[in-house]
Amino acid sequence: QVPLVESGGGLVQAGGSLRLSCAASGRTFSSYTMAWFRQAPGKERELLAAISPSGNSRYYTDSMKGRFTISRDNAKNTVFLQMNDLVPEDTAVYYCAQRTAFDSGSFFHTRPNAYDVWGQGTQVTVSS
Repeated sequence: QVPLVESGGGLVQAGGSLRLSCAASGRTFSSYTMAWFRQAPGKERELLAAISPSGNSRYYTDSMKGRFTISRDNAKNTVFLQMNDLVPEDTAVYYCAQRTAFDSGSFFHTRPNAYDVWGQGTQVTVSS
């Protein structure tokens, strides 16, 4: 399995924005649910957002609603996370994840172990 490749992290001041990208390989990318997680020091890895294979359905953790937007471009095998109005509490390592298994229902898995392919993570640091 080819790993996901993340980019777009870095240092940004509070109130700023970042757009994370996650590039995947393969011709079946459009069959997979994709998600973004983050993990801060001393915290569990938490789901931020997920998007259905077609991109027609999205899930957001309540605390992320209004600031973060997940999207995908299946023609380019890429998923994005647009992050706006960043605050220092957003500082964490951000991970892209793929769920290869087929889900027949209209729901999203929220636990990290439901996702079987992961990127290496990209550091996001928000300064005050």
